[in-house]
Amino acid sequence: MSELTALEVRELIPLLSAGKISSLELTRAFLERIQSLEGSLHAFITLTPELALEQATRADQQWSKAGSGPLPPLLGLPIVVKDVLSVKGVRCTCGSRILEDYTPPFTATSVQRLLEAGVVVLGKTNTDEFAMGSSTENSAFGVTHNPWDLSRVPGGSSGGSAAAVAGRLAPAGLGTDTGGSVRQPASFCGISGLKPTYGRVSRYGLIAYGSSLDSVGVLAHSAEDIAALFPLMAGYDPRDATSAQEPIEPISLQAREILKGVRVGVPEEYFREGLQKDVENAVRTAIAKMESLGAEIRAVNLPHTEFALPVYYLIAPAEASANLARFDGIRFGMQPDADTLLERFVQARSQGFGPEVKRRIMLGTYALSAGYYESFYRQAQKVRTLIKRDFEDAFRGVDVIAAPVAPTTAFQIGGHSGDPLAMYLEDIYTLPANLAGIPALAFPVGFDGAGLPIGMQLMGRPFAENQLLESVHVFQQHTDWHRKTPPAR
Repeated sequence: MSELTALEVRELIPLLSAGKISSLELTRAFLERIQSLEGSLHAFITLTPELALEQATRADQQWSKAGSGPLPPLLGLPIVVKDVLSVKGVRCTCGSRILEDYTPPFTATSVQRLLEAGVVVLGKTNTDEFAMGSSTENSAFGVTHNPWDLSRVPGGSSGGSAAAVAGRLAPAGLGTDTGGSVRQPASFCGISGLKPTYGRVSRYGLIAYGSSLDSVGVLAHSAEDIAALFPLMAGYDPRDATSAQEPIEPISLQAREILKGVRVGVPEEYFREGLQKDVENAVRTAIAKMESLGAEIRAVNLPHTEFALPVYYLIAPAEASANLARFDGIRFGMQPDADTLLERFVQARSQGFGPEVKRRIMLGTYALSAGYYESFYRQAQKVRTLIKRDFEDAFRGVDVIAAPVAPTTAFQIGGHSGDPLAMYLEDIYTLPANLAGIPALAFPVGFDGAGLPIGMQLMGRPFAENQLLESVHVFQQHTDWHRKTPPAR
């Protein structure tokens, strides 16, 4: 690993601004590392070296004119983008054959705001097809491997971005989180990942999976690194009808050295049968560490947690069945030769969609069908309200809620291939935050007996991302789990 690719966002920005390194030099270092390791990790679907070098050159030209005015805060910093977010002129496949040759004519707001902040885009990262999965095995373009153990999954669906960051192919990446797809891969890969409050980051330009659940988030090595990117991509966007007009407060990571006054809730519902012992021990040890740093630990109850899984797998597939109806073989994406309109429609969807996407479309269509809507979809929405109220009640007595991210560490590639329910259960601790629309931040807290990373998450009140980032930053100032790197490859 070169010295440059070993550095993190918090280290790279000062070096770029001081002129000690150039963006072109930094970008080339990451591109060389990608070339060296991509064959074993397969973190990318589309690499954009020409675009990255062009953006880096422009960044260096701007740095050469420093002093003539304020410069973008992330000028020259390379990042990666999950391949469900549109970047103008760059292929966007969503990990699906149906969009294999689709090139969007616009850029997602979240990406555009970071481009305006000066970032360099190294490429589009691998994902479960249409973000439907927990392992990045469902991509039509191959499986991504975990940098800690190449026989293991990196998590999903933002597994490509997580593997790229953990493997030092990029200092930070964008992902999306519909049911845990930023936090779970962050946990499996030993990095940090933020799922913002629903509506905090614009969904414009994100190819939707579940419109009432999708959030665009950030993966990086630490809370400090995430804090450098998140405020720049957040905020109201009139092109997204669900965008929140909540102001973005400054993040003051240095304002707090200990956690005195922070009330941390621990829900007993997240520590039950099925939780790997190593994971429970690491999370409880991390909670004890927070207590030693001044936090007050309180037990909280989230009684409807057990219903989150069935509720999610009614609401999310229902929304997916509606969102994916646009892929009809006519307007964009795969357009097969066929004698009739119906044949074209059937061929595009049967050939273009993979098994998991078809499964969820059928589940969602069934839940929305006449005679079943009231008893399934409508009922799920009512229970979703109860889950949201559980969090509202809990946050009356605590500031944040601490819990495991996943019941296990990274599992073997193919380990759940014959059992969809086992795969769905991997998201059992992350789904509630999406259903409630609250922010959550995953971060590393240890390793299991096989040397695989273990993550914990803090969940917060709506729009309280700052408190999550500040609390985790304090924890990371007194621990070094986030500084661990995978074995050299």
